Amino acid sequence: MLALLQQLRQKVAIGFVGGSDLVKQQEQIGINGYNVTDLFDFCFAENGLTAIRLGETLASNSFIQWLGEDKYKKMANFILHYIADLDIPIKRGTFIEFRNGMINVSPIGRNASVQERHDFEAYDKIHNVRRDFVEALRAKFGDYGLTFSVGGQISFDVFPQGWDKTYCLQHVEKEGVFDTIHFFGDKTYKGGNDYEIYEDPRTIGHSVTKPEDTMAELKKLFDL
Repeated sequence: MLALLQQLRQKVAIGFVGGSDLVKQQEQIGINGYNVTDLFDFCFAENGLTAIRLGETLASNSFIQWLGEDKYKKMANFILHYIADLDIPIKRGTFIEFRNGMINVSPIGRNASVQERHDFEAYDKIHNVRRDFVEALRAKFGDYGLTFSVGGQISFDVFPQGWDKTYCLQHVEKEGVFDTIHFFGDKTYKGGNDYEIYEDPRTIGHSVTKPEDTMAELKKLFDL
């Protein structure tokens, strides 16, 4: 995939956007000691709240400054009580991961192993643990102006409305040189963490299910 992206970069500017912080993205994408900020023209961590353009850090923002400590504490307490009462097969650790632009909530805990993540994802598809959790949060904190977005295998993100993946587009628009923005994502259904940017009129959205899908689309689109 990275080799194909480097071919693509000879033709167009490339970037990635995700909810994780830059450290986690480096773990996910950086291989053989490569720095992810050297591999892409745009690097958007935490949906673009942390943004890097050709190695240069752009303007940032903060979830906790926006929400306030008191409101955050009430919600964090509710989340931890809810998880404590959840009857699910296993629980590990790091149930709330605090990030610059959001919090990530995991009923099983982000310390779960790869196999435990797969097992929970299968369990969640049957028992709708994350969906029900999000509904409970919406009912309790509907006046907070937050978005709850299910993504990945074991968690969901909580962030201010408008701070979804479309947040990163403002950085691209400021360049003033791009006529077309293609976006590839797998959680493009309503409620998924790719939905808003996939549907955004500023992008051409491509719904994919695995890396091979993305590679095939790129080869066809850009004659690689």
